[in-house]
Amino acid sequence: MEMFSSQFGSNLAGLMFIWTIYRHYLPPKIHEAIEYFTSRYTHKLASFFSPYLDITFNEYSNRFNRNEAYDAIQSYLGEKSSTEAKSMNANYDEGAKSLLIKLGDNEEIMDDYSGVQVWWSFVKQHVEQPVISYYRNSNELRHYTLVFHAKHRKFILDKYLPYVFEEGEAITNRNKKRKLYTNGDDGEMWDNCIDFKHPARFGMLAMEEAKKQMILEDLQWFKGAKEYYAQIGKPWKRGYLLYGPPGTGKSTLVAAMANLLDYDIYDLELTAVKNNKQLRRLLIETTCKSIILIEDIDCSLDLTGQRAEKKEGDEEKADEKDPLKNKHAGEKEAKDKKKKGSDVTLSGLLNFIDGIWSACGEERIIVFTTNHVDKLDPALIRPGRMDLHIELSYCRYEAFKMLAKNYLRLESHPLFETIGNLLEEIDVTPADVAENIMPRSLKTTTAEDCLKKLFVYLEKSKKEKKLKAEQELMLEGGEKLASGEISG
Repeated sequence: MEMFSSQFGSNLAGLMFIWTIYRHYLPPKIHEAIEYFTSRYTHKLASFFSPYLDITFNEYSNRFNRNEAYDAIQSYLGEKSSTEAKSMNANYDEGAKSLLIKLGDNEEIMDDYSGVQVWWSFVKQHVEQPVISYYRNSNELRHYTLVFHAKHRKFILDKYLPYVFEEGEAITNRNKKRKLYTNGDDGEMWDNCIDFKHPARFGMLAMEEAKKQMILEDLQWFKGAKEYYAQIGKPWKRGYLLYGPPGTGKSTLVAAMANLLDYDIYDLELTAVKNNKQLRRLLIETTCKSIILIEDIDCSLDLTGQRAEKKEGDEEKADEKDPLKNKHAGEKEAKDKKKKGSDVTLSGLLNFIDGIWSACGEERIIVFTTNHVDKLDPALIRPGRMDLHIELSYCRYEAFKMLAKNYLRLESHPLFETIGNLLEEIDVTPADVAENIMPRSLKTTTAEDCLKKLFVYLEKSKKEKKLKAEQELMLEGGEKLASGEISG
């Protein structure tokens, strides 16, 4: 026994001596090499004898795209974490007045499906070099790891994981909040995002019932047309052109579309996009089930073919007559372009709408709005790009009745017919009508007061229209008299 103790003490002293040499005298690079070699092959040896397998689900599948499997797993485990996990992350959802629970950092949870046990863990790693993606710049890598017995490999891949993804997506859809995004000044990121809480619904829209029903049916058909688009070999997307005077409800219609379909809205400011390359990046970053909105497309950039043709003609004439003048014009154009800060071209926008890159996602709607449809290049709004052209015009009797129902809770009134006749004679927008029938005080202003106010406004507009027509007629007569077309 004494011999064994002395031999053990001698061996221990030898090990301590070697450890001291290792720690204090070997260079740091040799330390790193030994530790790397030991860690790598120890892990391989353990894996060789271990009956368990693991699958890692990273937060990002590549630089451009967030991993949908990661998001589904996060939603699936969130509900289980609230009852089973010891460590949790929680965010307060102000709109829903509830807590959103997620699995805690580096926490593990067990799951049982059809008698098969698996273990999930959430891992967050710090890295020295920032992880750069178009979603975020971070010094953290995050992933979920699934561990299970090797004998259940086929069951896990064929049954359990599809179940997790399906359940996770269903949970996400139940808890989903519509979002409104807009691109930042640098043009590259959808860096401004808020919850979309616009209350507009199709039943509230002030437009002809037949037109409203047509739009509603078209949207519902599109939402269920995935197989049809695959059958005809086209990306699952649709374009809507909304045109008409200001105040006719174009933006309200877009909000109603988003609420009906439960889609996010990406409000694209073209003037903030530097070039076609950035435009493609923005398209890549949009999610499926979304509306990409470009408002006032005719004012966003100089994209019409007619204007381009006119500029080219002017330049050619300037070249022939005055080369120096053309030089100054070129310098001015360069300064204007620099000031505008965008080199997006008509060709780039067309490719954005229905080029190869437009097929990088599905179930998307692209909406253009404009007050001047005649200014748009025909190539921009042809069928296949803008599939449905919807004119939103002035307020007529049918639209007025919807506004009266929404604002005043009135289905009928003796003044309705008189107001309807006036609306057929003059052009006023739904926004004008809404402004005049909105009660200034819910306690003291009656519905009849509001209708009378609208009647006075319409009568005044009718007189102004008549006076303007008389003035134009007199002016026209004066011009003809001056030119000798008619005698005094």
